Amino acid sequence: MTAIRAEVRGLVQGVGFRYITRGTARQLGVVGWVRNLPAGSVEVWAQGASDAIDRLQEFLEAGPTGALVESVAVEVVEPDPGLTGFEVRF
Repeated sequence: MTAIRAEVRGLVQGVGFRYITRGTARQLGVVGWVRNLPAGSVEVWAQGASDAIDRLQEFLEAGPTGALVESVAVEVVEPDPGLTGFEVRF
């Protein structure tokens, strides 16, 4: 099990980023959450199999149609055993 916290910067709010991230994570079998941050970036907490996390990171670096990702800062974190599913947080 691998867990990451990522902050995605660029044009990533108001383009469906959180909802498409949720769908992508669920398809990959990743659990965690995604939320907008006040400064205009998006924060993602994700955990799952290493290959699934790698694929989610690739998605975050590209972003969905309409987004313009400038950078993704990723840190490896300790998994949260209480997480189930993948949700959009507000």
